[in-house]
Amino acid sequence: MVFAILQRLGQMVFVMFGISALVFLIFFATPGSDPAARIAGRNASQETIAQIRSEFGFDRPLPVQYALMMKRLFVTQDLPSYVNRGMRVVPQVAEAAPVTLSLVFGAAVLWVVGGIVFGVVAAMARDTLLDRGLMALALIGVSMPVYWLGEVMNLISQSRFHDTWMFSWVPALGYKPLFSDPVGWFLTLIIPWATLAALYVGIYGRVLRANLVEAYQEDYIRTARAKGLSPARVMLRHALRTSLIPFVTMFGLDFGALVGGAALLTEVVFGLNGVGRLTYQALLNLDLPMILGTVMYASFFVVLANASVDIVYVLIDPRVRKN
Repeated sequence: MVFAILQRLGQMVFVMFGISALVFLIFFATPGSDPAARIAGRNASQETIAQIRSEFGFDRPLPVQYALMMKRLFVTQDLPSYVNRGMRVVPQVAEAAPVTLSLVFGAAVLWVVGGIVFGVVAAMARDTLLDRGLMALALIGVSMPVYWLGEVMNLISQSRFHDTWMFSWVPALGYKPLFSDPVGWFLTLIIPWATLAALYVGIYGRVLRANLVEAYQEDYIRTARAKGLSPARVMLRHALRTSLIPFVTMFGLDFGALVGGAALLTEVVFGLNGVGRLTYQALLNLDLPMILGTVMYASFFVVLANASVDIVYVLIDPRVRKN
């Protein structure tokens, strides 16, 4: 068990190295492009371009350029933004990360709990009116785009009914830090959490329901029933445990992607200056150091999420432990 975890952590380091090298080659070593000229801007003199090239090490061999870039990003953390020369990449990413993490963690709790409840109840009430109603509700959640649902929620809570007792507690759009204002942090994010989770509750609920229905056809479920176990025990102890494997896989991929910046639309709709919005602005301005920093941040969480999924497999599936 310990060896497997250490092996997975070593693989994480190798993957991160590969991602950093690939991103560096794509954005900084593309033939025919001069990063120094991009930094200097239009109509810059050759002296200015040469000075920037020397400052960033673009006049040195590629391995040296890569080493200097990684050193300034991870060690000294003084890699500047191309667009905002007075700003550093790492502090900007560090400032935006708590916003995205707060948004995704809260939404993840809602969609995991909601997806499990939807899937379990629908599977236990298979082919009944309740089952059809829950699956129809899940399909509606899957079909609603996040940006549309977010705008509707803003229209209801921030405009039309903001002065009523139902939504008078909703603060203005934006983000409030957790440690300085915990109540404001919660109130600001509760509607974005529900909006982001609506899509995933539907997807996860439908997938879990299908897995549970399939699991109920297996011999080990028939054996558990033959032993006289209660329906709740059969569901929770036997069927649900094995059916969670695809659920966990989906969660690892979705959570890593959202923390890495895929929650951009939710951040924009609710005025949250998270990593997704920071990445989007960097891409618009072709701010290569900022893109490098956000990509490395995103890749770390995607790789970490996948490694965590592998570890959870060992805990919930005895067959993996035997292998």
